[in-house]
Amino acid sequence: MLHVTVLGAGSWGSALAIAFSRVADKVTLWSHNPQQVLQLSATRSNPCYLPAEITFADHIEFTSDFEQAILSDLLIIATPLNAVRQLLMRLIQYKTDLPDIFVVSKGFEQSSGLLVHQIIEDVLGQNFKRYGLLLGPSFAKEVAVHLPTAITLASPDLKFATSWMHKLIGIPNFRIYAHDDIIGSAVGSAVKNVLAIAVGISDGLELGYNARAALITRSLNELSCLVLALGGRQETIYGLTGIGDLILTCTGDLSRNRQVGQQLAQGKSLKQILADLGHVSEGVLTVEAIYHKAQSLNLSMPIVECVYRILYQHANLYDEVSELIKRQPKSEFSYQ
Repeated sequence: MLHVTVLGAGSWGSALAIAFSRVADKVTLWSHNPQQVLQLSATRSNPCYLPAEITFADHIEFTSDFEQAILSDLLIIATPLNAVRQLLMRLIQYKTDLPDIFVVSKGFEQSSGLLVHQIIEDVLGQNFKRYGLLLGPSFAKEVAVHLPTAITLASPDLKFATSWMHKLIGIPNFRIYAHDDIIGSAVGSAVKNVLAIAVGISDGLELGYNARAALITRSLNELSCLVLALGGRQETIYGLTGIGDLILTCTGDLSRNRQVGQQLAQGKSLKQILADLGHVSEGVLTVEAIYHKAQSLNLSMPIVECVYRILYQHANLYDEVSELIKRQPKSEFSYQ
């Protein structure tokens, strides 16, 4: 009997609860908000995050009781990244025999600049290896309605990832690939959100398909630059958490980060955009950490720098685009 608990009842947490209910005997969806739990239980849908016609299977339960929720075989943490540390600390307060853990959160922790796996090691200790990062090109809505999706489970223990890959093979149209480059996977999944804001700005300004193609291609160069500098592997850049996730987030209309860029180009303030979205935009949260990380490593990431100046220094969009075009000529494949 397989019991899966999803911590976080947003769009991605809800979609994963629906997907994993196809192979698990019991699924628990936890929310910190008791009012949300009441709404989920009453309607068996989550219209704040997914279309109302998408409903939860009968064996999916809802709770705000954290201590009860974590009594499962597999915990999936599906909260914004900056809540991951707090959840892990709560977990070890209640349990010493930890279950297996998946984390789907992306980005760099704002307070520390740490990646997801570094937070896990910081809280649970470096000897704990029964965890994986479930990352890759995937929109929650499409997963919830079982459209074809390929995703990476990156873990420091390849046997752990491979074992779960086989256990979850019964999820319809949801193909998991095992991988052990957690650094490359985590970095790629974080950086692509910032780069998608840039592509959204370009599309919002109607700069054309040529500009979009150039931005995505040069964005891959910047993603590669940081992946390699932080110890990730070259092959990961051309996998699902690299180019795959970058393409989806930069071009898909369901991408919140792309929407942020498009609406900035329409003249809306960042505060208003985030209020209207009603969801977390990971790129907005993580661009500052990535900008400072690149500065500390003396890396040239002009597109990331452009997005940072627009979001945090109120730079003019047209001036930033102009400066990108006028940059000093260089070799195409230079990482500096």
